[in-house]
Amino acid sequence: EKNGRLLAVNAADPLNLAGIVTPGPRIPALTANRLLYRDGIPVAARESGKLRLLAEVKAEAAREVDEALASRPLPPQLRTYLGYTRR
Repeated sequence: EKNGRLLAVNAADPLNLAGIVTPGPRIPALTANRLLYRDGIPVAARESGKLRLLAEVKAEAAREVDEALASRPLPPQLRTYLGYTRR
């Protein structure tokens, strides 16, 4: 079911199927790169710190796309759950 929700994954994640299962360019599987999906379709990527659009994005949604690709630190509760001891 399509809901329009954005899902960002690290490009090293096995869910990085851009250019393999989906049409379009391949996003290198580097931990610094991120990939953004909307309804299972890759719409944007952040490679070497630069935004790369993979699908048409409306002007009003460009900020949402950029924010969704921003890498954020994990919340303390999730860090504890995952067993991370360093920041």
